[in-house]
Amino acid sequence: MTVSEQDIFKANILIVDDQEANVELLEQMLIAAGYTAISSTIDPLEVCELHHEHGYDLILLDLQMPRMDGFQVMEKLKEIDTENYLPVLAITAQPAHKLRALQSGAKDFISKPFDLAEVLMRVHNMLEVRLLHEAARNHSKMLEPLALSDALTGIANRRLLADRMSVALVHARRNKSAMAVMYLDLDGFKQINDTLGHAVGDTLLKMVAQRLTATVREEDTVARLGGDEFIIALWHVTGRDDAARVALKMIEAISQPYNIEGHAVNITTSLGVSIYPMHGEDANTLMKSADEALYEAKHAGKNVYRISGHTDHPAAGKPAHDTETIKAPH
Repeated sequence: MTVSEQDIFKANILIVDDQEANVELLEQMLIAAGYTAISSTIDPLEVCELHHEHGYDLILLDLQMPRMDGFQVMEKLKEIDTENYLPVLAITAQPAHKLRALQSGAKDFISKPFDLAEVLMRVHNMLEVRLLHEAARNHSKMLEPLALSDALTGIANRRLLADRMSVALVHARRNKSAMAVMYLDLDGFKQINDTLGHAVGDTLLKMVAQRLTATVREEDTVARLGGDEFIIALWHVTGRDDAARVALKMIEAISQPYNIEGHAVNITTSLGVSIYPMHGEDANTLMKSADEALYEAKHAGKNVYRISGHTDHPAAGKPAHDTETIKAPH
């Protein structure tokens, strides 16, 4: 799946800055580079209505504005963006605001004063990822649901997982950010099938899929590989601690009791985590690293997560061999 340069330069862009001089400067930069569909406003209160009407592919949003700052604008945009994907490129002169902007939903940022090369690179890269995301979404709509969904649970299958991971990896490469892959299975699932029957086992898998989906963001992907094996692809993580937080959340969610056909069912999960680019730079390597970490979690006593200690990336930090344990309630 590719996006042409022509599509990128025809993308619909909105510039939001209360300083007219900044708006004019950004407009000149983009027009000179070849972009043809540029709008602007100096009133942050207009942004949501404009985005609802025009559906911008990219919003260059200043973070420091009177009456309504960029963080407040992003919160309002989340209310109208049904895909939970904010096409926001934050503009800031404050280094401390960069991380907060990403945590608030922005996909990238540019610094003030503007550097021409940086602005054009970040705009181009973000538009490429945004249009790829849109193309993948439209492609998915055209296909039969069963071709992309697991027949039992209704979540993503291997095919949809591959499509979603390809888009997430493009985003991570372009923006030099991190994403995570989580590989998990259920501890003692075979025993439940053997003692309570496959109907109860199937219902349990559906309930587990629902709980996993509820723990992640709309843009993330929860997929079933088969049996009691699941893969979760997290679109963006800030690092190892962020991935660990999500892993613990999943372990806690799955360990809560289930009531199935009058049976009180308790089950736990073991989970392996790999992080791009530390543990691999392609989908297959990341899944293999996560699978190896899952194997370690099983041997560490189950009901735990383990982050891969394998690294393919020369700039990676120290291997993460420590394990945090959450015990399921009795």
